[in-house]
Amino acid sequence: MTTGFVGDVTIFVLALLVGFEVISKVPATLHTPLMSGANSIHGVVLVGVIVLSAEVHGPLGYVLTFLAAAFAGANVVGGYAVTDRMLQMFKKRPAPKPAEAKAEQ
Repeated sequence: MTTGFVGDVTIFVLALLVGFEVISKVPATLHTPLMSGANSIHGVVLVGVIVLSAEVHGPLGYVLTFLAAAFAGANVVGGYAVTDRMLQMFKKRPAPKPAEAKAEQ
């Protein structure tokens, strides 16, 4: 079943509205963990781009496929970088050496 252009645009707009509503209800303290997880899930988008690239014909399709892969890859890397940075905040700092402790006093 093909939905056509109008159906595709309708689904896209509805996805935008639902996404906006879901994200706007997230408290500020949970926003970074939620977004880092969501960005890392973009690996699925990257797989979709790879599958879609088999069906592409013509220069415009190649350019759009490349852009989609670049943006999805950047999102995956960014998601993991943010997650790693958040996890670094929870690591214990090494105890200062006795000489350093005396110098600080």
